[in-house]
Amino acid sequence: MKTLKSIGITCIILLTLSAQAQDMQDGFAYLETGKYGNAEQFFSTILKTYPNNKTARLCYGRAIGLNGNAEKANTLFTDLLKDYPNDFEVKLNYGESLLWTNNFKAAKRYYKSLVTEDSKSFAALLGYANTLSNLKEYEDALTQVNNALAVSPGNPNALTSKKYIYLGYAYQNQQKQNYDKAEQLLIKNLELFDDDKDTLLNLANLYLIWEKLDDAELTYQRLAKQPEHLILAHNGLSLVAHLNGKEKKALQISTEAYNSITENTDANVAQQTTERYAQALIWNKKYKAATHLITDLIAKHPNKNWVLALRATLNVYKSNFKQSLADYNRILENDSTSFDGNLGKANILKALGRFDDAYTWAENTLKIYDNQKDAVNFINQLDRSFSPVLESKASHTFDNGYNKAFAFNTTVTYPLSTKLKVLGSYNYRTTNNTVTNNTASSNNFSLGLAYQIIPNIIVNGTTGITAANTENNDFIQLVTDLSLNINALKLQNIAVGYKRQVESFNADLLDQELVQNNYYATYNLSTNFNLGWYTQYMFTDQNDGNNRNLLFTSLYYNLLAKPSLKVGLNYQYITFKDQVPSIYFSPERFNAGEVFVNLIKDEAIAKPNEWFYNLTAAFGYQFIEDDAKQSTYRLQGAFGYKFSECSLLNAYGTHSNIASATAAGFTFTEIGLRFKWVFMGS
Repeated sequence: MKTLKSIGITCIILLTLSAQAQDMQDGFAYLETGKYGNAEQFFSTILKTYPNNKTARLCYGRAIGLNGNAEKANTLFTDLLKDYPNDFEVKLNYGESLLWTNNFKAAKRYYKSLVTEDSKSFAALLGYANTLSNLKEYEDALTQVNNALAVSPGNPNALTSKKYIYLGYAYQNQQKQNYDKAEQLLIKNLELFDDDKDTLLNLANLYLIWEKLDDAELTYQRLAKQPEHLILAHNGLSLVAHLNGKEKKALQISTEAYNSITENTDANVAQQTTERYAQALIWNKKYKAATHLITDLIAKHPNKNWVLALRATLNVYKSNFKQSLADYNRILENDSTSFDGNLGKANILKALGRFDDAYTWAENTLKIYDNQKDAVNFINQLDRSFSPVLESKASHTFDNGYNKAFAFNTTVTYPLSTKLKVLGSYNYRTTNNTVTNNTASSNNFSLGLAYQIIPNIIVNGTTGITAANTENNDFIQLVTDLSLNINALKLQNIAVGYKRQVESFNADLLDQELVQNNYYATYNLSTNFNLGWYTQYMFTDQNDGNNRNLLFTSLYYNLLAKPSLKVGLNYQYITFKDQVPSIYFSPERFNAGEVFVNLIKDEAIAKPNEWFYNLTAAFGYQFIEDDAKQSTYRLQGAFGYKFSECSLLNAYGTHSNIASATAAGFTFTEIGLRFKWVFMGS
């Protein structure tokens, strides 16, 4: 937020020597027109001839202070004050020099004494107001600037101070997340300074942070009515479109703004517009064009932080996290207080699985930018990911083989650190066949650990028991699940594992005490051009002497990002060594292919008090051994509500006639409820 150390407290000189005053008119003109270097040289020359001339000393002090040598100016006015301890004009200039040296607390005390001495001094009142503004004591600052305006109504310098006091006061409330108060202050400022550019930009930014995107859009449109600020307005409108998920619109607006840049465009506006255009290219995954633009910018500005930040962002979108980290490190070498550098590095470290380091850099961001919303949200997200989680499901399943089942499942994840988690689960399932009246139930208990060996490799291990009660058999079996997840390669994930389980889909199968030893490997590939590929191979060795080979592969394409819309092809191949169709589905050969469409608004991106969903429809064919092909369908859905960042509830269901969907090969339906609760610490 822009603050004012001094606004227009002009050099009010009591000219005691008329001839000398005429000699110094050129110097006065230099001061009035902001040519402080010329003024410094001019009055330095005067002082060689008249070293004790108060007027020349005052003006020389102002010249060097306004020309950037604040400490020297303060020393000069301190000496003048010793020589003229009762001169009010000298006191005013000494007070202003305290502002130049950022000695605001001393300035506050001093200006208070000046206002007490002369409550009608415009310069003292305005200096006091600016001092209080710099100390962020905005209520008192408004009182003093209003007092100054009472002495000099309509004074442009005082009005300018008042504008920036309102802006600072609004920003202070914005940082404290007092958004209503901040909005009131900015709207008041607009009443005083109709359609002021700075106020409109601050108000639009407030609405963005407040997530009032419609209001932000209206505010930028209001700014766009001013032709001289049209490019700035378009930069804001492009960002609003992006936040609304309208990437093509964001690029269209940004392209128009970028093409409007001329040699007469303000350098800062041109930079901001170029930056927004590069971002819009990245948002639209036009990586080739973005790379070309950013490469040109790097050539022109090889070590500018805003250009390095653009390249870092591009590499984030392309999942080149190590290259992005290198750029954020360069940014921090240039400016250790850079917001983009600190929080950008935290985000990259999180993506690389270096969570402790991510915490460190996010917390460092907050040391520099107190209560900054993005940094606070980032830490809250990390906290949630390392908080205990309870997830419970209750479901009812039935099929056309007259099997029914009710199940309840609860899993608990309890992190002990950013690397180690305790895993626990309990599952109860009861099933019966309404024709045979065969019933069975099972209770599963398991406990284990998940450990991040290195940032890219996580090992998971759980073990427990299944206790079953059936019509003809009560038993207890050991169950276990071991897996190794590897993210060593860009946009690729590999998992290998072993899972021992008891088949419990229906009462007949549970009665068989069928234990399966599953050995599996999965491979998941994402790309920067919206294509994805997932493959799983599983070999199952069973305690009845049979074994199974299963291959599943899915190729899909992402049509939309928000909400996610993908279409794809699935194929699966299953073989069993032995065919025992009277007990369970075990063909010698099974092939199935389907086309699917999937529409998702993921719970992870849903905001509190919003709905989320996951809908899938698929159609295809299956081939069981040498039988004629059969048409297949699959309908899946989940629809839920996110109560807060820590809790959600959804209903889900599946209906399918794909033979491999159940161990028995029946058409089946499942419906259920799921509840998730994150236990956040205080």
